[in-house]
Amino acid sequence: MSPSASDAGPRFAVVGNPENRRVALFADAVRAAGLTAPRVVAWADVLRARGADFDDDEIVRIDSPGENGEVDGMLRGAQDPTRVEGSARWYARFTAAVRDLRGGVRLDDPDDLSVLFDKRLCHGVLDAAGVPVPASPTSGPHGVEVRGWDDVRAAMREHRMSRLFVKPAHGSSASGVLAVEAGGGGRIRATTSVERAADGSLYNSLVVRRYESEQDIASVVDALAPDGLHLERWLPKASQDGRAADLRVVVVAGRATHAVVRTSRSPLTNLHLGGRRGDLGAARQAVEAAGARWTDLLDVCERAAACFPRTLCVGVDLLPAVGWRGAAVGEVNAFGDLLPGLTGLPGSGAEGLDTYGAQVAAVLHDRNDRGTPHA
Repeated sequence: MSPSASDAGPRFAVVGNPENRRVALFADAVRAAGLTAPRVVAWADVLRARGADFDDDEIVRIDSPGENGEVDGMLRGAQDPTRVEGSARWYARFTAAVRDLRGGVRLDDPDDLSVLFDKRLCHGVLDAAGVPVPASPTSGPHGVEVRGWDDVRAAMREHRMSRLFVKPAHGSSASGVLAVEAGGGGRIRATTSVERAADGSLYNSLVVRRYESEQDIASVVDALAPDGLHLERWLPKASQDGRAADLRVVVVAGRATHAVVRTSRSPLTNLHLGGRRGDLGAARQAVEAAGARWTDLLDVCERAAACFPRTLCVGVDLLPAVGWRGAAVGEVNAFGDLLPGLTGLPGSGAEGLDTYGAQVAAVLHDRNDRGTPHA
């Protein structure tokens, strides 16, 4: 007699790009838990069919649609996946596609995702919940609209922000982000990975560069503005070994389970832009030497994740203050769990597990406790 579905354990499904390492790592975690590999539903199929159906008892993980040229073209409307423009179209089509999924038990809530992928809304939700965040004139549903460089300049004057980040509202992986600094004598410069072609088109690059002509900076910002822009005060950050440092903290089922220090000589600490992993133990020692508690930093991340209670896992970008005294949340990422080989923090309950294993374990734990998975 064959076992029933309930005897065989929960059934997982994942919406993702089948060839992507994210899908492979999650499938590995499911199999490592002694379960059948998840059913993979390709993003390309979801977009072509305008949705997908799942059984009522399937536990559905929504994964990143990135790193696939065909899918990016369907979402962004651009044939070249390195183009920066088109993020508003991407956002509209992605959030619509998520809502076109039918059935199943979701690990990622559509309403949460629509906020997480709008930096203005996300910042406003965090701020309203008392989570420390950089000051922003564009935050929340009533934030000011940025129509171009003139509006950025006006916000800099009005809010006395000589240093700020200009971010595409729906961007990810630092795509289109500019770290802007204004100095005496009208000097201004922007640090960014945006490469501007001769025809004015903008492209993502793996090379961080500086623009020191206001005309060049204005042209980049003006090209990005139609997709929506978010402005944040540039907070001075802690350092490690002479490099600017921040943290990516993964929170699973409300608990900070994994953390990595990211360091860089530029304001952009993303690992794919030349940032490198720092020493987490040294960071913890620096926090405690400053008279703070490491658990307080993790608590800030958990408070940020609590703003999205219907989503199992988020990655929080934590900005430690100079001297490691206190911290603010820069962003909360829906797909911020790609940290291959990193195992859980001591005392987190995820020791020995990677970020994907921790999520599977959380689902199984919740199922055992309440008979239903996290939703």
